[in-house]
Amino acid sequence: MLKPILYLLGAIAILGLLFFALNTYIYNEKQADTTYIDPATVLSFEDCSAAGYQVTEGMRRHCTTPDGRVYTEETPEKTTYVNATPDMITVSLPFPGAVTGKEFSVMGEARGNWFFEASFPITLLDKDGKVLATAVAQAQGDWMTTEFVPFTAEIKAPESYMGAATLVLKKDNPSGLPENDGSVSFPITIEY
Repeated sequence: MLKPILYLLGAIAILGLLFFALNTYIYNEKQADTTYIDPATVLSFEDCSAAGYQVTEGMRRHCTTPDGRVYTEETPEKTTYVNATPDMITVSLPFPGAVTGKEFSVMGEARGNWFFEASFPITLLDKDGKVLATAVAQAQGDWMTTEFVPFTAEIKAPESYMGAATLVLKKDNPSGLPENDGSVSFPITIEY
């Protein structure tokens, strides 16, 4: 009667050891696959993204740590102002470096003196500086002011074009005098 009990206890001990060994192996494999990064050491978008935390797409990507901190991706300043400043015109869509389709909206706001008869020209250039398309931005409010006025425009690149491009928003200058010219430009990519 003692022998069957010993056999049973031995089998239970062997199964227990096998279960422990398998559990240890699985735990070690999981540890090897995921490197834990303490959220307290995350100090930038790059750190957050590299740690594998949630990245949200948008005009600028955002990464959120488990403790609720949000980091915004920094993009190098790619905007060129000629006889202009961000205090004269700002573009909210598309943003510098954006990837767009063949047809896209241009939105932002400009001081009233950027417009003439409630509009100003926009030019889309290819990578060699040749004109791909033009559009006219329209004021979305009273442009007879020195305050910011929202504007919108729709622009359409040729169906055959894909690649690097430059969007140029020009101050409307009916005088034709060079000292009254102004522009803001930045690169985008036309992809779809």
